[in-house]
Amino acid sequence: MERKDHMDLFGAVALIVFALHLGFNQVVVKVTAGGFNPVFSAGLRSAGAVVVLLIWMKLRGVSLHVPRRAWFGGILSGLFFAFEFMCLFIALDMSTVSRVSVILYTMPVWLAILAHFLFPGEGLTRFKVLGLIMAVAGVAIALLDRDAAGASWTSDLLALAAALCWAGIVLCVRITPLSEVPPAQQLMFQVAISGPILLLIAPLFGPLIRQVEPVHIAGILFQIIAVASFGFLAWFWLMSIYPASSVASFSFLSPVFSVILGWLLLSEEVTASVWGALALVAAGIYLINRRPRVKKAVPPAV
Repeated sequence: MERKDHMDLFGAVALIVFALHLGFNQVVVKVTAGGFNPVFSAGLRSAGAVVVLLIWMKLRGVSLHVPRRAWFGGILSGLFFAFEFMCLFIALDMSTVSRVSVILYTMPVWLAILAHFLFPGEGLTRFKVLGLIMAVAGVAIALLDRDAAGASWTSDLLALAAALCWAGIVLCVRITPLSEVPPAQQLMFQVAISGPILLLIAPLFGPLIRQVEPVHIAGILFQIIAVASFGFLAWFWLMSIYPASSVASFSFLSPVFSVILGWLLLSEEVTASVWGALALVAAGIYLINRRPRVKKAVPPAV
């Protein structure tokens, strides 16, 4: 598909489905932590994704060759990837899915601000600024509720660090020569670099194995195949077609889905402040993605 300067119906539907997919994944990560050390789980996910991607690339005839000029961006994105998921998995182990997800998905705020200065044609408009302010206000409401279940400054800061690393990955993909290589090769850099790093540092965070049951193994397999492999491939593909800030802004839907799924599947308590935060975030999404009205040309006077 050709690169587009605005979001269309196909992109919107695809990103909504992807946001639901990521929202469910937060629940899976939380459940899987019951059987595995969270950093070890993240390392297994990346290592497994390397195998899946190698098989997929072989079947599709995608070359592993990457131009040398793209190596710096690829290595940097891999380091961001490792740190992002180390922080995210630990945060989810310490806190609730709803709280961590709301903070994690501040990523579009940082990305939209950076895109204003770095990406031509993706500047901030009045409506985008208002949308970002509303979304940040929603996150602030969640952070200020220190009496909520799972409230911890450590987990909050880890979730925020993960959000910043996610934005860093997008920048690597967009402003370095890494943008010139196919999504599969971009993702291969990230999982191939993060896997060994996460597996090596995992013992620093406690025993690698907790109480493993079939549901935990299923969770690891889901993350390897449906998220770290084909899920991220789909996201990079969408990022290559649509404006970065518009793609990222749809991820604000993921905490909404995460909160609902955490409530339904994990029986997490959802306070009024969380619902209020989500309402502001949803309104922010609309404003960030609101297309400016095109003024009709006035015919010249006869």
